[in-house]
Amino acid sequence: MAQATNTRFSVAVHLATLLADRPGELVDSGELAISPATNPAHVRRVLGRLRAAGLVHSVSGPKGGWALSHPPESLTLADIWTAINADDPVLGVHLPNPSCPVGQTVTANLHTQDALARQALLTTLSQTTIATLLTPK
Repeated sequence: MAQATNTRFSVAVHLATLLADRPGELVDSGELAISPATNPAHVRRVLGRLRAAGLVHSVSGPKGGWALSHPPESLTLADIWTAINADDPVLGVHLPNPSCPVGQTVTANLHTQDALARQALLTTLSQTTIATLLTPK
């Protein structure tokens, strides 16, 4: 099975789920890095995007760490996707040669398809919360 080239979203979901499993606690990036098998610096980069979106907060210092800013029942995967990916294209549309009319047409049509794909993705992701992911299947 091919692996996604960008795993920030799945790591962000993993981290948010870990934080949801520890309500009222501050969890440091070193401890958070263990479960998704990454390093504390990557955890801080990913959580920094979630913090910028207001989804998590952090406290500095030796007793500091990270926590969710919202109940896991109200935090959706669409919220996390948007925080991690912002307005990045879903389809990864390339830039064609500016003098090629076919390339210009294809690119314009792919941008339309990208917007539709993004909306479909966000609609689907909005149906799952972090709390849902804590429920064993």
